[in-house]
Amino acid sequence: MDLHFKGQWQPPAEVPSDVFTRTAEIAVSWLQSLDSRPIAESATVHDLRSRLGGPLPRDPVDPLEVVEDLARAAEPGLVGIPSGRYFGFVLGGGLPAAVAADWLTSVWDQAPAMYACGPAAAVTEEVAGAWLRQLLGFPDDASFAFVPGSQMAHLTCLAAARHHVLRAAGWDVEELGLSGAPPIRVLTGARRHASIDRALRFLGIGKASLTVIPTDSSAGMQVHRLREELAADDSPAIICAQAGEINTGAFDDLDDIADVAAEARAWLHIDGAFGLWTAASPALRHLVKGAGRADSWALDAHKWLNVPYDSGLAFCAHPQAHRAAMSVTADYLVQGGPGEPREPIDWTPAFSRRARGFAVYAALRSLGQLGVADLVERTCAHARTFAEGLADIPGCRILNEVVINQVLFRFEDDETTERVLRRVVDSGEAYMSGTSFDGRRAIRISVSNWQTDDGDVARTLEAFRDAVARQNTNGSAVMGGTRSSHRP
Repeated sequence: MDLHFKGQWQPPAEVPSDVFTRTAEIAVSWLQSLDSRPIAESATVHDLRSRLGGPLPRDPVDPLEVVEDLARAAEPGLVGIPSGRYFGFVLGGGLPAAVAADWLTSVWDQAPAMYACGPAAAVTEEVAGAWLRQLLGFPDDASFAFVPGSQMAHLTCLAAARHHVLRAAGWDVEELGLSGAPPIRVLTGARRHASIDRALRFLGIGKASLTVIPTDSSAGMQVHRLREELAADDSPAIICAQAGEINTGAFDDLDDIADVAAEARAWLHIDGAFGLWTAASPALRHLVKGAGRADSWALDAHKWLNVPYDSGLAFCAHPQAHRAAMSVTADYLVQGGPGEPREPIDWTPAFSRRARGFAVYAALRSLGQLGVADLVERTCAHARTFAEGLADIPGCRILNEVVINQVLFRFEDDETTERVLRRVVDSGEAYMSGTSFDGRRAIRISVSNWQTDDGDVARTLEAFRDAVARQNTNGSAVMGGTRSSHRP
């Protein structure tokens, strides 16, 4: 396509199909290269600034040239997250149907704040939300919101919680704000995710309002301590429990915590960014026993459901509180109408946002209930294989009971742990994250990708064996492999 640029941009006379065709070719080529390319990036930040930077062009540039130049310049800085050998940060890949639906989402360019701006987008969210309630065992009347990720899901759910507990105390927070409101207590475990504290901060609930409950040897909240803390103060209370601790994958005893919450009339919120997906598995749903008794739930679709970024989900057992915390009206907003459509803006903190429901719908329809269960169970089986293989490597100590898809391990000291991790990542064979656990450095493998197979696991284990062998060759003694008796 020749746009005949002459110093001023002119819109094309027809849809630039060559740009989209070429973009699809580049995308498919990238996906097909994942098995042979290094998983980590190969460019430095200086390289990328040099390749992508420079002054803003004065004159327009042909779209096809822009796309090809961008792909060429960005390629060395791309991380192979869609690969079956990417095990970092609990990031999933992208199921083919979900990725394709996400492409269509960009092309369709719907604005699903209101039904009037995207009827199909609004109804797709409605259908996908109902499917998710069924899949995860949430109440049939639970409300929901499609958000960027668990961070905003926490904010959405905890805003509903704030409304609910203050309303019960006779305070209308939406009308009066927090100044002069009864103080809210938030009780949460010592190993909570940082996004909980951040969401509370956004909502005007500071650190001083947190009561941190110690965890037991399995990293679960000590329920008896929770009960004692709630009994000592009758202030409005929110409990934040956890389904899947970020390092170990451990679960709070959700059923017992639900009992305590009911006794104290406290709101129970569950951070289940990835762990709540075990509810879809007959073999693993015992881990989330009692989860359906909570008041709200936050999870990510871009983790275990393998939907492209960004895609989070918030569910609430009290639609009235949820809507009161989120809804908005204005003269210029076109809401409601024949058929009483669901208005997405009533449930999310965003006005303008992506139509995330299309990709979630496609993922659920392509997998079905059995496919989601298989995805979760298969990746957990790979995690157990990792733990068994790593335990046989000299110097490697497994730190957690592998209950789901997280494997936490370290070597004899922090320096050795970091050096082995760096060698594996630098080899390009696989990628996983470093972390700190109990004051020492550790390595975390998270198996979350639909593409991971036995060959990917074997190839990654071999990369660790090679890294440790080179460590020995360089003169650093490595102790014999052991499994820790500690089961956090």
